[in-house]
Amino acid sequence: MKKTALTIAGSDSCGGAGIQADIKTMTMNGVYAMSAVTALTAQNTTGVTGIMEVTPEFLSMQIDAVFTDIRPDAVKIGMVASAELISVIADRLRFYKAENIVVDPVMVATSGSKLIADDAVDTLKRELLPIAAVITPNIPEAEVLTGERITSEDDMIAAAERISKELGCAVLCKGGHSLSDANDLLFSGTSYKWFRGKRIDNPNTHGTGCTLSSAIAANLAKGQTLEEAVENAKEYISGALAAMLDLGKGSGPMDHAFALSAKEGK
Repeated sequence: MKKTALTIAGSDSCGGAGIQADIKTMTMNGVYAMSAVTALTAQNTTGVTGIMEVTPEFLSMQIDAVFTDIRPDAVKIGMVASAELISVIADRLRFYKAENIVVDPVMVATSGSKLIADDAVDTLKRELLPIAAVITPNIPEAEVLTGERITSEDDMIAAAERISKELGCAVLCKGGHSLSDANDLLFSGTSYKWFRGKRIDNPNTHGTGCTLSSAIAANLAKGQTLEEAVENAKEYISGALAAMLDLGKGSGPMDHAFALSAKEGK
């Protein structure tokens, strides 16, 4: 039986992030991908011009439709801006006893602006993150979760350990933002492991967080250990970046199908 994965996230009309990136990533990593849309966005490589959230009732219907027919072996959750939608997701995943939940806690924009309200952050920490197998915050998001500045690799270790112990889930603290670039730290309850990466000089990084978390979910769905899932996900994203796709006028998308392009000689 082919393994399956569900992405619960927003739609990106230019295809580089959100459910579009998730579906491409899951497909290229060998699982059947499904989606529950949390919001429609009007966006491209230069920015977001509009967001329209779905209702909590409709989000619940989408999740129910998936779980009652093709049960996912893993679930990836991306940006969810409101406390009401976060509560719905947590409620339905608990109801169905979902497994291999990966949460990319998108809370801070590249510019540093907060993307979700304070009450939504509280709901995220209280209801959704504790049921995750692993969460994948970047440094600004880890700072929001801990309330502390992170300025060194030792700070990353301390933050990941604190988040893991407070929430009861594994934490992959992603490097970048001029700190430990391309190096990610996994804390899984009692120990930590660094995943060192090679920096790829590619300005087109739209959707990297979505892609990494979706690849981890796909790998967990296939039965890989968490460490294996993270290592293989980083290898996949490195390949997608190294393909040097160049589309759009801003920070463009990666080539999620780089392996197919290589086979075709393109």
